[in-house]
Amino acid sequence: MQMLFLRRLESVSGVYRLVWDSWRMRERDRKGCISMSDFTEIAHQDSCSTFSSGPLSGLGRAITTGLATFAIATCVAGNGVAHAADSAHDALVEKGKYLTTAADCESCHTAKGGVPFAGGREFKLPMGVLYAPNITPDKETGIGEYTDDEFVSAMWDGVGRGGRHLYPAFPYTSYTKLSRDDVLAIKAYLFSLKPVHAVSPPNNMRFPFSQRWLMVGWNMLNNPGRRFEPDSSRSPEWNRGAYLVEALGHCGECHTPRGWTYGLKNSRALSGETMQGWKAYNITSDPKQGIGDWSESELEAYLATGHSDGRGSASGPMAEAVSYSLSRLTHDDIHAMVVYLKAVPPIADGVGVAPAPEQAKMPDPAASANSEGGRLFAGACKSCHTLSGAGRQTNYAAIAGAATVSDPEGTNLVRILLDGSVLDIEKNGIPTVHAFMPSFGLSHTDAELAVLSNYVLGHFSGVRGTVTADQVRDARTAQ
Repeated sequence: MQMLFLRRLESVSGVYRLVWDSWRMRERDRKGCISMSDFTEIAHQDSCSTFSSGPLSGLGRAITTGLATFAIATCVAGNGVAHAADSAHDALVEKGKYLTTAADCESCHTAKGGVPFAGGREFKLPMGVLYAPNITPDKETGIGEYTDDEFVSAMWDGVGRGGRHLYPAFPYTSYTKLSRDDVLAIKAYLFSLKPVHAVSPPNNMRFPFSQRWLMVGWNMLNNPGRRFEPDSSRSPEWNRGAYLVEALGHCGECHTPRGWTYGLKNSRALSGETMQGWKAYNITSDPKQGIGDWSESELEAYLATGHSDGRGSASGPMAEAVSYSLSRLTHDDIHAMVVYLKAVPPIADGVGVAPAPEQAKMPDPAASANSEGGRLFAGACKSCHTLSGAGRQTNYAAIAGAATVSDPEGTNLVRILLDGSVLDIEKNGIPTVHAFMPSFGLSHTDAELAVLSNYVLGHFSGVRGTVTADQVRDARTAQ
């Protein structure tokens, strides 16, 4: 009788072992589970043979069956919890991917020809040169060791791991308006990327800007340190647009003038500024200097595709913003941004743009087709842009009505002539737009590019351009 009882305990313990092994399997790869065939084998080879006779045979089978049922239920429930957790994490990563796109992180944190997000891109600023850091989850050269709180601190306060202050070329003064949930979703996406071991070049900031401790005082003056708060008197579209423009898209970092500390002049928000040799134009609702006379559809097209008929095409940093960020946003989000921008109080600063139908008045003799500028335009530009500015091969070549050809200083026009222009758009990984203009920096002298710029300004906008050979030379040197 004693031996029979021990054999029955061994059988029960076998079921317990199976439960334990299956649980460990599930924890290891979240795929293992106790199959019914496992229990059938135990029931017939162990339990049934052991409890096939005697007064306790019914009890033994009941114990075995109960354990089997418990194990299956435990495994199914455990797998359900694990799969739910996986699904929740996948959803968080997908959300983070969209937010990272809206925040345009890839553009700034990718060197020319480099691995996305691995850093190394150069930024030339008035106080020195900065290089974007690696934000892949590499633990030695990236952000792989960042905790949630450390990542939030970097995004909100501009203070990185170990208390190291970041320079405000990283737009944390805008990201500080992001919700904690959105910041951690961005972190989840970045941590899902393949780690890349890449060390960015050392920064070269002039004294005293090389002293990071000075950022303590700078932050007190310039970082609001507040989260975005919806305005209950405004529509949901306006509030969503405000969040995208002010926080995620950080449009003010380029389009808002800066003061003596290089902090944003928020009293003149979005009224235009020059950054890294490019003018970020006035995007307030002013009808002459801003976008006040743009229709919603024109502005939506420009943001989503980088081109709007009669308004020109995006180039330089704006083309990058379209390629890496804006073109990948949903239509609803683009529309929300437009709703918000159209409601921004007007500020009459910057470049006035004449409507496209009023172009080519040519009041300036320099705009004559027989002038040196006219001959240069005919040789280098006319075949693509045409004398009407309508563009020949593609709408992206249309320049009539663009702010670039209406600015008497010709700031962006000179940069485009020197650098060329590229705008690429993908939809679901498939290229849909490739707009390209070559550089004329090597084929033309500084004096020729100055003459050509003034011709373009006079011909397409009727303004007297002030571009000089010295200006072109300085822009070329700053490349």
